[in-house]
Amino acid sequence: MPFDAEIVLSRRGEPTVVLASGDPFWHGAGTSLAERLDAGEWIAHSAPSTFSLAAARLGWRLEAIACLGLHAAPFERLVPHLAQGARIICLVRDAKAAGDLAKWLTARGWGASAFWTLTALGGPRERINAHRADSFAGDLAGSLVAVAVEARGTQGLPRSSGLSDELFAHDGQITKRPVRALALSALAPRPGERLWDIGAGSGSISVEWALCGGTAIAIEAREDRAGNIRSNVAAFGLAHRITIVTGEAPEALAALDAPDAVFIGGGLDIAMFDAVWSRLSPGTRLVAHSVTLETEALLGELHQRHGGDLMRVEIAHATPLGRYRSWAAVRPVVQWSAVR
Repeated sequence: MPFDAEIVLSRRGEPTVVLASGDPFWHGAGTSLAERLDAGEWIAHSAPSTFSLAAARLGWRLEAIACLGLHAAPFERLVPHLAQGARIICLVRDAKAAGDLAKWLTARGWGASAFWTLTALGGPRERINAHRADSFAGDLAGSLVAVAVEARGTQGLPRSSGLSDELFAHDGQITKRPVRALALSALAPRPGERLWDIGAGSGSISVEWALCGGTAIAIEAREDRAGNIRSNVAAFGLAHRITIVTGEAPEALAALDAPDAVFIGGGLDIAMFDAVWSRLSPGTRLVAHSVTLETEALLGELHQRHGGDLMRVEIAHATPLGRYRSWAAVRPVVQWSAVR
C-alpha cells in the first residue's frame, strides 16, 4: 500500500514527523492518521497539493474539474466523470499506469482526449508533456505522479434517472428504464444516504442510486444474477459505493446497517414486509413494485394501512404491424411508496 499508518501509530506518545507530499488531506496520509488519533495529538502543515500544482500549470479552474486518486482504484472510477470537454486530474501509481490509462480511455471511445503527463511538480525536475490518449507512447521514465485529461470522444453517461437498459448486464430481470425512472423519483436519492435494494436482479436501481452520491446494499438470492450485479458495479466504477449480499430477504438483512430508503423490486409478501418495516427508522422511504395480482392486492392493503402513494403504470411501445404500426403493451406495474 502507498502508506501504512501502523508504522506511525507504533510510535504513539513519542515526537514523530510524517513527511507527505502536498496536502495530506486530499488523497493523502492525513485522514488515515487523524481518524485514529485524538485531536490534541497531531498538527498538519499543508503545502499545495498535486491537484493545485497541476491546475496552476495548465491554467484550469480547480473548482470546475474532477480530482481523483487512481493510484489504488480502478480506472472505472472515471466513468461518471467522462463527458465532452470534462477536465480531470488523476493521481496514478507510476509511469506504466499512465500508459494503461491512455489505453483504457482509447478502448472506450475517448482516444481523442487531450492527455497530459505531469512529473515532479514543484521541483527542479518538473516535466509536463501534452499528448493525445490514443497516440500516447507510454515511454516515460521514473515514477509519474499525475495525469490530466480533457475528455473528447463518445457521449458520457446521462445525468437523468432511467439509464438505457443496454448499459446493464442482465438476464431480463431488470427494472426497465421508464419504470426505473419512476422508482428513483419515489426513492429520492440524496448524497450520503444508504439504500437497501432487495431482490436487486441486475442491480440497476443500486447503480443509479450510487451515481447520485449514495451507497447501496444490493441483496440478491441467485448467484448468477449476483454475478451480473458485480459486472455492472465494476463497469460503472462503483465498487466503493455498492455492497452485494447473496441471500434471501429477510434473513439476509439481519446484519445490515439501517437504510435511508428501501426498494423491493419483486417477491414481496407480508412476512418480508413486516420484517423490513420493523427495521426501518422514522422517515425511511420505502418503494415496492408488483407485477402479480397477489402482490398487487398486498400493496393495496399496505396502502390502506400505512398511506403513501399507490399507482399503476401501464406502458406501450410502438411496434410494426404489417405495413403499419401498433401499440404493444408491456406488463403493468403497481408501485407503492411510503415513508415509515
